[in-house]
Amino acid sequence: MTPPRQSEIGETPETEPPAAVLSCLVVLRQRADYLRAAQGRKAGTGGFLLQARARDDADPSARVGFTASKKIGNAVFRNRAKRRLRALAREVLAPQARAGWDYVLVAKPNATVSRPYGMLQADLRSAIALVHKDRA
Repeated sequence: MTPPRQSEIGETPETEPPAAVLSCLVVLRQRADYLRAAQGRKAGTGGFLLQARARDDADPSARVGFTASKKIGNAVFRNRAKRRLRALAREVLAPQARAGWDYVLVAKPNATVSRPYGMLQADLRSAIALVHKDRA
């Protein structure tokens, strides 16, 4: 079966594509990237752990990954923790992320899900500053 021609369908209005989950950040997909990020700089906060490393490649994008192990709880709590971390990355990390860096947000048991969202935002701001602080 061949697809219908554009003239048969009619003109579709030009609309913006839906916003991506993380519009300016690329999501990490491979385990090796998570392992390399774990070897980089770390900043622990009350709500999560931030791992970050500078990549030495030509890709200028900032990449982010999310981890919520079974220590967090059942699937409902793990998914809730990851949703909160994705929202944090979208609101706080995206504007402050450096090009050519990988970031991994690791959920903490009993903290990521129950901590007030405003405190999580403050935690991420301070963690980013700590990770990017020049080490002499």
